[in-house]
Amino acid sequence: QGQLVESGGNSVQPGGSLTLSCVASGFTSGYYAIGWFRQAPGKKREEREGVAIINHSDGRTYYSESVTGRFTISRDNANTVYLLMNTLKPEDTGVYYCATRSYHSDYPFFTYEYDTWGPGTQVTVSS
Repeated sequence: QGQLVESGGNSVQPGGSLTLSCVASGFTSGYYAIGWFRQAPGKKREEREGVAIINHSDGRTYYSESVTGRFTISRDNANTVYLLMNTLKPEDTGVYYCATRSYHSDYPFFTYEYDTWGPGTQVTVSS
């Protein structure tokens, strides 16, 4: 079982930008996809929202409607995945988690299909 560690969370004003990073280690069998989820204040773990996903093999990306055109997921050749967040809104506030899925899914944002999660990083958008 691998480990994920997120970083880059901060407090920003509406309209600002942030870049989150997720370092993956110890995945001896690899993973099929890795993505970003967020948990808004007052929401339960099962209510986490999928934000952006990237397939490990072909680099195909998926975005939720709420972030399309504002957020960009990318990866480097090592073990780090990034989430560039532009034009941030107060409703983007929450704890952002990185997670991996070990198989193909027709529903890339189903949280229960992700088996490894990081501890999360806080993003607060407020004036």
